Amino acid sequence: MAQSSIEWTQQTWNPTTGCTKISAGCRDCYAEIMHRRLRAMGQAKYAEPFNVVVTHPDELKRTFGRKPTIVFVNSMSDLFHKDIPLEFIQQAFAAMIAQPQHIFQVLTKRPERAYEFSSQLIWPDNIWLGTSVEDDKQLDRITFLQETDAKVKFLSIEPLIGPIPAHHIVGVDWVIVGGESSRRARPMKHEWVEAIRLQCEKEGIAFFFKQWGGKNKKLTGRLLNGRTYDEMPITKQLASSTLLEARQLTWENQAEVRDWCGGKIWSKPPLRAVSGLFIPTDTGQIDVAFGDYILKYTDGSFERVDQLAYYAGNYEHS
Repeated sequence: MAQSSIEWTQQTWNPTTGCTKISAGCRDCYAEIMHRRLRAMGQAKYAEPFNVVVTHPDELKRTFGRKPTIVFVNSMSDLFHKDIPLEFIQQAFAAMIAQPQHIFQVLTKRPERAYEFSSQLIWPDNIWLGTSVEDDKQLDRITFLQETDAKVKFLSIEPLIGPIPAHHIVGVDWVIVGGESSRRARPMKHEWVEAIRLQCEKEGIAFFFKQWGGKNKKLTGRLLNGRTYDEMPITKQLASSTLLEARQLTWENQAEVRDWCGGKIWSKPPLRAVSGLFIPTDTGQIDVAFGDYILKYTDGSFERVDQLAYYAGNYEHS
């Protein structure tokens, strides 16, 4: 377990290590580079070469505390690699199921294997399944992902090294887009990104723009059309009856509100709230913050409101 600088998650967890390259997006694999570095430092977990996939049963005992967090599963490997047995995958799922307060983001380049095992796995709301798609040669991965039983499905379109036909981006809850970041980074065109963003907007899919990448990703930044896009797929769950019922809880009943909100509850939010933060209001309703905007609950429906405008109308700032 480690704190993560990846923009769309909070922590990483690697119950397996090692992987093998299967498509063009793997060329400058950051996990391979990091694996070599850790191996050179003598870390036992990375003693084998990167192309040797190793399971780490002790990692299945790891817990992430009571405070809800978002965990990227296998940033240094692929849980659905052919060298990982189904039994170990099931054990990893059991470890995630045992911690329902956390969200586990399982990202794979092998969704066909996730599809093969889908009926033999339990898919609770807190296990999200995603697949990587770097260009139009990997569109079959989207189809396999769509056919799994995962409750929340997402695409990591990073590195985006070629155009992707927008009409293929359907049947998922979240899309992350990012450019390649390396000394040999292949360029990503604005029109490729914008076509994906517009398709997400059309289909009601949460859109997250991670970076432009290049040789210096800090220099190129992550602004698209002059702004950041930090949407999260949890917005898709807000129309469920259980969450609507949660919003009927009164302000006075804070203990029960905290149970629903996983403890993430503040009486006076800051100017920029974390994604998924439940905000109690003076009227007893609970609004929800996502990146740059608020979903304000009013009369049985949600209204999207700019975050700064929302706080200006509800709170005084020093």
